[in-house]
Amino acid sequence: AKKWINIRKSYGNFYKVPRNQTKLTIMLENLGMSYDGRPHSGLDDSKNIARIAIRMLQDGCDLRVNERIHGGQLMTVSSSVPLEGAPAPQMPRYRN
Repeated sequence: AKKWINIRKSYGNFYKVPRNQTKLTIMLENLGMSYDGRPHSGLDDSKNIARIAIRMLQDGCDLRVNERIHGGQLMTVSSSVPLEGAPAPQMPRYRN
């Protein structure tokens, strides 16, 4: 695992939100979802991150590798083609 997608970076860039809005519970809340499972459980965290990734794909995000390890150092992978982001997620509106 020398390359991966940092979902927090992808989420922040795609929805144009600051880093302090990319905590797992905040990302879920902004997408109108609630946390499923026990907090800080690796399996439950992974499932919730997958739910966020699925929603991002549905919203038109092109998820790409954005971090890697090179020579023991964490490196940011930048895309040569800028991606258009979507507007910040809105809480779903419920009809009465």
